[in-house]
Amino acid sequence: MRVIAELGNDDVANVYIAESETGRKNGIRTNKIEFVEALKPPFPRERKWVNIVSTLYGCPVQCPICDAGMNYRGKLNSDDLLFQIDYLVNKRFPDGIIPCDQWKIQFSRMGEPAFNMAVIDVLESLPERYKAPGLMPSISTVAPESTDHFFERLLVVKRQLYPEKFQFQFSVHSTDEEVRRQLIPCRTWDFSKMARYGEEFYSTGGRKITLNFALIDGVPVNADKLLKYFDPDIFLIKLTPLNPTLSAETNEYSSKFDSQIELELITGELKSKGFEVIHSLGELEENAIGSNCGQYVSMLEKNNTTLQDAYTYPVNNMINT
Repeated sequence: MRVIAELGNDDVANVYIAESETGRKNGIRTNKIEFVEALKPPFPRERKWVNIVSTLYGCPVQCPICDAGMNYRGKLNSDDLLFQIDYLVNKRFPDGIIPCDQWKIQFSRMGEPAFNMAVIDVLESLPERYKAPGLMPSISTVAPESTDHFFERLLVVKRQLYPEKFQFQFSVHSTDEEVRRQLIPCRTWDFSKMARYGEEFYSTGGRKITLNFALIDGVPVNADKLLKYFDPDIFLIKLTPLNPTLSAETNEYSSKFDSQIELELITGELKSKGFEVIHSLGELEENAIGSNCGQYVSMLEKNNTTLQDAYTYPVNNMINT
């Protein structure tokens, strides 16, 4: 694995494009991934440092709002997962001591993490690999069916190594099962199974379980239905904008997060049922950089289309293959 390009702003976020040494085909490197480091302005890196790593080469789910589903080519092994983290650590903290109050490692850049058991192996290795009192792993998942073994092992690792510092999130997006299947076109757990697992995960201590909704025009979020399955004492709701991606534009999805009336209405309904609600709005510059969830800068190699609000930063240090 080697980094072939990067873009971004050290004060906001950087995206790194890497390719696998095993991805050669007829002398051409084919397997590319991306990973990200981000800050939370105005706080310095020592306050909060976020690393977002890829777990798959592309993603087989191919959600119509996400650009990372292009050209799925399989799973990363443990070494390639750790390469991404090591690269960022060596760049910022070459002594291997990460003095950040919170060092969040999100396994959510390219790929659904539950499809790759090597993610669990890496989670087991992190506490001994780095000196990082602020280490907090983060898993965001659509909860695919046939991945129960991943989640069983994850529960054990969380209980043994991260009882208080682990962020777990279900990507839900809609409370309508048919609409959710359109947004997440694979077989997933139903709400009952998600709720049972979340309750067990939370029972070992730590943070509430997050239910994430990218607010999309025409996509329902029903507070009563959520309350039917999810206990507000265990689950919180995160509302985010729909990030500007080529896939979302092509499939004619648009965000309703910018509508203050819609946002206040949904938030009020959720709070009236007892849910804690977080509005997760990152820096707008992250859209231009392409560091937000669902964005996949290196797909631009295959697509000449441009977006008004995203992918506008120049790519630096591109190494010819």
